[in-house]
Amino acid sequence: QVQLIESGGGLVQAGGSLRLFCAASGRTFSSYTMGWFRQAPGKEREFVGAIRSSGGTIYYADSVKGRFTISRDNAKPTVYLQMNSLKPEDTAVYYCAARNRGSYYAPRDYYYWGQGTQVTVSS
Repeated sequence: QVQLIESGGGLVQAGGSLRLFCAASGRTFSSYTMGWFRQAPGKEREFVGAIRSSGGTIYYADSVKGRFTISRDNAKPTVYLQMNSLKPEDTAVYYCAARNRGSYYAPRDYYYWGQGTQVTVSS
């Protein structure tokens, strides 16, 4: 069992930055790929990025590449999403999730999910 709690969301102006935190419980956290997803009102859940258990391989959606950075600390254990140069289209509820099999990009392949944290980017 893995429990995930996101925090760090809020309201920021376009061009600003936010850092999201996902605190995890469970001794097996270090064996999971961790993903970040987001969902805007009326839209499907969208892949943002993922980080392998070792932290050595990181995947990003093209829409955030170069602006967002994923990292993890398996000792805490916590996964982070640093978001820079934010745009209004980044506005969404952001979720972290954990998986140890399947794809890195499909929500259905992630078994554990946090409750989400709201990110709003004003123009």
